[in-house]
Amino acid sequence: MLKLFKIAVRNLSRYKRRTLLTSSLIALGVMFVLVFIAASESFKYLMISQITDSMLGHLQVHRQGYVASIDSLPLTLNLSAKAEKKLEKALEEIPEVEAFSPRIKFGGMFSNFIDTTNIRVNGVYPELEMATAPLFLSRIKQGEKSIQEGKILIPELLAKGMKAEVGDTVVVIATNQDGSVNGRQFVVGGIIESVTGPGGRDGYMHIHDAKELLRMEEMEISELAIRLKDFDKLNIVYDRLKKLLAGESNPQGKPIFEIHTWEKLSPFSNVARMINVMTFFIRLMLIAIVLVSVMNVMIMAVFERIREIGTISAIGTKPGKILSLFLIEGLSLGFLGVVVGNVLAVAVVFILNLVKVSFNFGRQIGLTLSPRLNAVDILLISLVVIVVSVIAALQPAYKASRMEPVEALRHV
Repeated sequence: MLKLFKIAVRNLSRYKRRTLLTSSLIALGVMFVLVFIAASESFKYLMISQITDSMLGHLQVHRQGYVASIDSLPLTLNLSAKAEKKLEKALEEIPEVEAFSPRIKFGGMFSNFIDTTNIRVNGVYPELEMATAPLFLSRIKQGEKSIQEGKILIPELLAKGMKAEVGDTVVVIATNQDGSVNGRQFVVGGIIESVTGPGGRDGYMHIHDAKELLRMEEMEISELAIRLKDFDKLNIVYDRLKKLLAGESNPQGKPIFEIHTWEKLSPFSNVARMINVMTFFIRLMLIAIVLVSVMNVMIMAVFERIREIGTISAIGTKPGKILSLFLIEGLSLGFLGVVVGNVLAVAVVFILNLVKVSFNFGRQIGLTLSPRLNAVDILLISLVVIVVSVIAALQPAYKASRMEPVEALRHV
């Protein structure tokens, strides 16, 4: 087998220009695919982190049926204090959970004593909310970087429309579960930047203020947002939490809780899926490039070496060895292209990180790509290219191994 490798390498070196052209094409294909995967994955995870780390969290748990009615923010579908304790106990059994934040969400009216408009509000525990959504503080553009009792953070679009400023006294009016209307004065503690997606234009207040405004006798939460230590374990934690809560049911025998990943709560998940589809088709293009390139080279190699094939057949070389010889040549072309392509990809990604490519996405300004090459992607792409190179060489190699020595020696 080692002799066959030496002969294959020698044969490829005899046609340096063709070998160089083919391996260069494969290398460029590998490089562009790996760089595209690294850049697109960086963009995707950057957008996901902007959404999950600024408001959503990685997972959310609600009472069964809440998400289907989330537009109306129904207080009748809040989780009771007892249900919340069961949920928190289940989360304590999952070591992958880094933090969680209970929230009360409700709709109401916002008035500056001159004009009145609608507002959606989140009542939160400040420390828990900051731990669950660590980018939340960066959204506060004016005012104190905190959520204090007696104060409200309002979205910037509402602030502009109502001409409200930090320090202004305003009134928030809300309806509690039994239908009675309640109102309370607050001071505008800060103006918060809006972001893309549901909840991106909500106001924030301390959860104790929300409880008092809604006249709750005991704490009832609308949702519990969860942050994980490792985002890549999202589906694992989702499945485990689902199993832990599967036995919790109401007197009617129906599940109490429903669990959703960020993908079910944000429209950006559709963009993330589109990026995955684009990456898949880019990989298919690479396979096509390698297949056509290697097959073309091997067909030409067989055509130009017909007399040579006839000679080695005539001296007793078995068809199996001739077949192996051409397959090894295809393997060598693919391997050479993969090695060079991987080196180029590492170099390009390194340069991109040095240059620090920045872009704007909606209202997010100055986001910087940080592409990283994944060892799994490198191994997978390399393996696919090498296998396709061998498959592309299979037909010409089979043709060469089946040649009759007499007819091959007659070829001019």
